[in-house]
Amino acid sequence: MTMPNQNEGRNRLAIQPGCMVDIILKEDQRSGKKTRGIVQEILTNSKTHPHGIKVRLKDGRVGRITEIIKSDDA
Repeated sequence: MTMPNQNEGRNRLAIQPGCMVDIILKEDQRSGKKTRGIVQEILTNSKTHPHGIKVRLKDGRVGRITEIIKSDDA
């Protein structure tokens, strides 16, 4: 198993629905508090984003990915 690269959260191709990820919610940007969850939907349309790809988790929360914990194919 390969370790997730820190830049993977900025690359849309590395993310798919069902991945377990850490995100930072908008209200947690100052503190940097991470929230873990499963990706339901990818909201960023561009291939990359410097602050992380924006996703909606299965519980409805929205934030930018800081780290991919486990992808579906891992």
